[in-house]
Amino acid sequence: MTGAQMVVQAIADEGVTAIFGYSGGAILPTYDAVFLYNEAQQRLGRTLLPLIVPANEQGAGFMAAGYSRSTGQVGVALVTSGPGATNMVTPVRDCMADSVPMVVICGQVPRSAIGSDAFQEAPVAAIMGSVAKHVFLVTEPEKLEATIRTAFELARSGRPGPVVVDIPKDVQNWQGAFQGKGTLPLGVYRRRMEAVSANRLGDEQAASFFAALAQARRPLIYAGGGVIHAEASRELREFAAAFGIPVVTTLMGIGAVDTYEPLSLRMLGMHGAAFANYAVDDCDMLIAIGARFDDRVAGNVGKFAPHARVIAQIDIDAAEINKVKPVQWSHVGEMPDALRALTAYGRRTGVKPDFSAWHAEVAELKRVYAMNYDRDSALIQPYYVLEEINRIAGGNAIISTGVGQHQMWAAQYCDFRGPRQWLTSGSMGTMGFGLPAAIGAQVAHPDRLVIDVDGDASVRMNFGELETVTTYDLPVKVVVLNNIGDGMVRQWQKLFFDGRMASSDKSLHKKDFVKAAQADGFEYAVRLDRKEDVPRVVAEFLAFPGPAFLEVMIDVDAGVFPMVGPGQSYDGMITGPHIPTRQVATKVERPGASEMF
Repeated sequence: MTGAQMVVQAIADEGVTAIFGYSGGAILPTYDAVFLYNEAQQRLGRTLLPLIVPANEQGAGFMAAGYSRSTGQVGVALVTSGPGATNMVTPVRDCMADSVPMVVICGQVPRSAIGSDAFQEAPVAAIMGSVAKHVFLVTEPEKLEATIRTAFELARSGRPGPVVVDIPKDVQNWQGAFQGKGTLPLGVYRRRMEAVSANRLGDEQAASFFAALAQARRPLIYAGGGVIHAEASRELREFAAAFGIPVVTTLMGIGAVDTYEPLSLRMLGMHGAAFANYAVDDCDMLIAIGARFDDRVAGNVGKFAPHARVIAQIDIDAAEINKVKPVQWSHVGEMPDALRALTAYGRRTGVKPDFSAWHAEVAELKRVYAMNYDRDSALIQPYYVLEEINRIAGGNAIISTGVGQHQMWAAQYCDFRGPRQWLTSGSMGTMGFGLPAAIGAQVAHPDRLVIDVDGDASVRMNFGELETVTTYDLPVKVVVLNNIGDGMVRQWQKLFFDGRMASSDKSLHKKDFVKAAQADGFEYAVRLDRKEDVPRVVAEFLAFPGPAFLEVMIDVDAGVFPMVGPGQSYDGMITGPHIPTRQVATKVERPGASEMF
């Protein structure tokens, strides 16, 4: 095989069902190899390996991320050298920040031209080295096949992340024997992974955990994206149900528990539900699972979970333990195994805590401090639109978002029955993520309802991908909540900059989104601007059998509430005009941690 053919065969061997990428001179041998591979597969009556071409390489990266986030499999992006590779920097960093497994294969100028400022040359290893989990520059053709397999191993193992493989054009054209197996030697890394995997949660450690739980009256699980990455949602649900422990999730942890469940308190944090944040304030034992106490959750770290006598933490990354918030009990290891061990020990030893009083308090928090808005307004409220979408979807849709107010509204008002249904850029907060991520998810799940909830400013970032939707006839549903500007920026300017709207509306007044969608081939492209039409139009939009585009002209002054200001604690949460604010915090007895063990 040529090196390029080895790359394609190795990708196929890893179980990848779609590639996303944009061609160019330095990657053409591999593109040709994809063509030849599919030609051979077709002759043999086998499954093809489709290559989805975006409008921009950044779109390819986010499509691969959407594919990965919605399946748990490694997403693959295939781009050329120079600008093709540099356009991938943001998706790579985005995947690294949210622990998403992706392999990016970049073409590179021939080995003899590296360092000469050749046409479309970029120092990929230097650029990507600081934002990727690992970067390979393949200079020995005999190691190419093993490098590709190793890239997949690194991407999916441990704490997942993006791996970049930079392949010079002459290495792609090289010919050699395909081995069909083998990886590069990664002794230190593999030993570290084996040690983590082998670190099982034993009876003694389980006993100390349940000793703490036995003294708790208000325990609370704080679940993060690590639960979903570890495929531990089922184990988390069983653990929570077995011992009656309510659950709050981070933005990235949405879907780890069924949001319809009584003990689900939905999302906590800067824009979390008021009842979720008040539960964190009230809890006397906090159990962090696959969560990292980031600034959008912990805020004022010293006042986060102020009444928790014990904080317990389970994570696969030892660096996360005690990194932000001191914990009294911890375990580093495989999350599904750890949760199964705790559940089994508790059942075996007859642990049956009675948290009925806490359950009643939680139910009351959810009743009193429920999400709400001005339901009598004559203007279309974004929350109302999302409630209608949610009523029809029933928690079964895959929903992606851009970044901004619409992202938070979707997190607050949409339900999710299971994991990998919520796709959003968390740590990086990358505008333009939603549309290409929805494309990647739809490619992976052709029969699922996939909805991109976007904003007028965010969707512009990768607006060219509308044509990608129609080119491949993907039934993606794109809803743009149009408030004519950067709504989240304006909200911050109102609250923290004395209302000075510095460039937050930009020039977002003239674009006709509906005509643009029609020009890109959307047969269903509608503008919704009357409140009385919301139920009918939303139902038509979601029922349309092919690609559908809906622009909703929403109240430009609609805000995201609750809101916890940066660096603030939950007791200073701004709940807005339609959600009550708790004036007096619940008094909770606070024995010292030493009394728990």
